[in-house]
Amino acid sequence: MDAMMSASREFFRQPSEEKKKCSNLVEGKPFEIEGYGNDKTVTQDQILDWQDRLHLTLEPEDERNFGKWPSYPESFRDVLHEYASRTKGIRDLILRSIANLLELDEDYFVNQLSNKATGFARFNYYPPCPRPDLVLGLKSHSDGGLLTILLVDEDVGGLQVQRDGKWYNVPTKPYTLVINLGDCMEIMNNGIFRSPIHRVVTNAEKERLSLAVSYRVDGEIVLEPASGLVDDKRPSRYKKLKTKDFVVGLIEHFLQGKRFIETLKI
Repeated sequence: MDAMMSASREFFRQPSEEKKKCSNLVEGKPFEIEGYGNDKTVTQDQILDWQDRLHLTLEPEDERNFGKWPSYPESFRDVLHEYASRTKGIRDLILRSIANLLELDEDYFVNQLSNKATGFARFNYYPPCPRPDLVLGLKSHSDGGLLTILLVDEDVGGLQVQRDGKWYNVPTKPYTLVINLGDCMEIMNNGIFRSPIHRVVTNAEKERLSLAVSYRVDGEIVLEPASGLVDDKRPSRYKKLKTKDFVVGLIEHFLQGKRFIETLKI
């Protein structure tokens, strides 16, 4: 964890021209999510975030685009590979634990992943903001995938979670991972465990860094509540939808500061 955060800081503290070697904007090519830069700007009234980010594919491993992986610091690639392999173990432990709590087959959620399921790392760098009262580091949203394993800055807070319309600070604590369940998990467990709405506020004096490793289910899988969690007393709360179609709607709504999962509720 120390090595991953240290390598991340070294990357973001480089001059702009060095970081742009991993840019997600390539002249003459369509916008790419993967790489260094910002999220896509679609409309003039779009809610923008006060951050830089580096977005890299981790899974499937044979689809990693090393042209977007930083070559500086030299340790970055090896450290990220090791970190990603360890988060996969945590992912599977959590998914099996949730399945057991719901009295489903232990591998029910793990089996939704397959060897085609995607996983990605999003490094978020939030520079000091002169007017933190006006700008969010990351707009309010819920994660769209199955679950996210979040490594947060141990010195600087900023992550907030919403409950009953009120925002609560998530405390910082060294060597602690924050686990966010995603919208896909909420649909598959029929709303028993929810995907939390969260955001990041800015800081006037200090920079902040975080790393979110997110996992999604296979794009061809139909998202729907597990049959063992649906009955006459507890009907399905969500419409069926292929995961790949869900992702398209998710991105469109995220850029507008909205939640796509709300449109799927029955």
